[in-house]
Parts: sequence; structure tokens; C-alpha cells
Amino acid sequence: MKLKFGQKDSSREGAVSGVNTGMTSSDLAIFQSLLYEKSGIVLDDGKRALVESRVTQRLRALNMDSYHKYLQFLNEDKTGEEMVRLIDVISTNITKFFRESDHFELLESTVEQWATQGTKQVRIWSAACSTGEEPYSIAMTVDKLVQEHRLDLKILATDISTRVLAHAKAGVYEEGRLDNIPDLLKSKYFKIQQGQGLKLYAVSEQLKRMMMFHRLNFTVFPYPIKGIFDGIFCRNAMIYFDRDLRTKMVREFARLLRPGGLLMVGHAETLIGLENQFRTIKPSVYQRLNDGVDC
Repeated sequence: MKLKFGQKDSSREGAVSGVNTGMTSSDLAIFQSLLYEKSGIVLDDGKRALVESRVTQRLRALNMDSYHKYLQFLNEDKTGEEMVRLIDVISTNITKFFRESDHFELLESTVEQWATQGTKQVRIWSAACSTGEEPYSIAMTVDKLVQEHRLDLKILATDISTRVLAHAKAGVYEEGRLDNIPDLLKSKYFKIQQGQGLKLYAVSEQLKRMMMFHRLNFTVFPYPIKGIFDGIFCRNAMIYFDRDLRTKMVREFARLLRPGGLLMVGHAETLIGLENQFRTIKPSVYQRLNDGVDC
């Protein structure tokens, strides 16, 4: 995409410290278009303050004083690394351990059922893993079953943000981030560390061995993933995308999920109205159909 720089106009929000010009409406439109093309994120005009604040972080990091210079820099950056950094700062990453806990209760009972039926290998994908709370919650949920039934379990954790992936891979969290974890699980799967006056908790190697972390952009099809999953968690991500992208994502999830496998989306999300190969188990939980026949 070649960027066309907007003309300066009168619709300026007060200039941000260190930046000579405020973000104009035309500048905002360019960033909206660019971020949609590169990440699928839809940013309406009501997100203007957020866009200006997050983009300004990158200007300061690069010692630039205008959005126009930054857009030119993005346009000339053939490595694509700065685009990744921009997406990193724009992306909203709100998460916590065992968020929407009914999904983990259902996962536990379902994996136990699969194991008693003879399943020995389980593959789960945390498709928007953020800083890692979701995939580690999945691991804590099923680890007991892994031990009891000698399951071969792997969890693929992906996100578009390299920043949050680094955090997830490190697996170190401040004490307050563990509030939703029962004390028994906390003592079993975390080790206390000290860091700069803070009490930190590091995820055990037992859980880390289940993980594979990779960067993935939902807008690039087909997804570069080999193998078939038994369960996919893609929660509170599709709400940021338009209908066309959500439809394509659901098709990819169907392609990568085995018949009878589960797709879990956020409580505020639904597959209703999207072309799909799923049946509803309960709100926000769907099962992959088998060639159009109910599983």
C-alpha cells in the first residue's frame, strides 16, 4: 500500500508534547486504512484519541516530530518491522487467567471424555493469546488429565503482537495478575521471584513444555499452520474486525479444526449470520460439523 499523505486541516486535537503538529482527520483516515489492511483492526473515528496517543509513542521512540514524517518512514520501511511495532502499540490486550471460566470447565470435561474414549493426542490453539494468561490457563486446566491418561498435549499460542508474545513466552507475572488462580494451582504451577521490589510469579517449566508460541496475523490467508486441532480458543478478538474478515476467520478455523472439535469465542461474540461449519453447543461455544452432518 502506498500512503497518500493527507492535507493539513483545521480539525486538530491539541498537539502532543514533542510532536509539532496534531493528528488531522486525513492523517487519522490514513492510519485507519493502513491498520485495517495490515491487521484487520477496525478503528472508528471515536478511537481518534487512542490512535493519536499510541502513534505518538512510536514518534517519540524514533525521535520524530510529525505524523507525516512517520507515515513516510512507514512507507519506506521495506523490512516491515516498524509496521509490526505500530500494530504492537495499537493492539488492545485485555486478559486475565481463567477469564470466562465456564469455557475451562467445559474444556476439562470434554478432554476427559475424549481421553476415556481412547484419545491419546490433544492439540489446542489459543489464537489470540495476548500475554499468555489464556494458554497457561488451558494448560493448568488439562494438566491433571495429561498425567492421569498419559496424553500427548500441545498448545499453540499465537498473537499479532511481538511484544505480548515475548511476555507470554517469558511467563512471568506480577502478583496481582494471579488473583483468579486458585491457591492450589498457584502453588503448583508458579514459582515466586523477586524483581525491582515486586513479587513476581514465574510459570513452571511443566506448563511451558506444552507451549509453542508464534506470531500470526489474522488477515493473511491461509493461516500458515500445519496439523489439525481438537480445540480452538479465539475469544474477544473478532469483535475488533468487520464481518468480511470474521467470515474468513471462521472458515479457516473450520479448516484447521477436526470434526467434533470445539471452537470457543468470547461471551460477547457469536457466529450467527456467518457462513460456517459449526453447530452451537451453548452461547460462545461451537462444535465442528462433519461434512454437513451433525457430530
